[in-house]
Amino acid sequence: MTADLAPSTAPRTDDAGRRNARRVRLLGTLLVALGALMILGGAGAWVAVSQGLASERAMVAEDAPAFAGQQISSPWTAFAQTEAIKGHISAMADGETYATMDQDDPMRDTVAQGTFVRGSLLTSVIAFGVALAVVGTGTGFVLGGFGLRSVAAR
Repeated sequence: MTADLAPSTAPRTDDAGRRNARRVRLLGTLLVALGALMILGGAGAWVAVSQGLASERAMVAEDAPAFAGQQISSPWTAFAQTEAIKGHISAMADGETYATMDQDDPMRDTVAQGTFVRGSLLTSVIAFGVALAVVGTGTGFVLGGFGLRSVAAR
């Protein structure tokens, strides 16, 4: 009777192994697809932010620490311009910030505008970073998905 049970249990184990392999392959395929979508989304966000900045036709100030005279369209040029703006604001306000200036100071509105522009540029720098992080995460998903599919094929 024991001999009769052994052959009947072997196919079950084999079927379970095939089912598990199919599940792992499906998970791998889903990770590859999700990763590809993340890569496309991140790259699209990078391009959108870059084109949005370029459409403003703003140039990096000549006294910026880097990229002087170049069009602002990358995280590096945007950050360089934020540093130039910071210096301009500090020079105009004798080292004071918007928050520390007297409310009736005639330069307060100009300092506020400079601070807002600087904040907007810093936001674009962060958007570039998030886009790059999404591309990196998507790449990890794709590699992990292909790894799972490779394991399932064995």
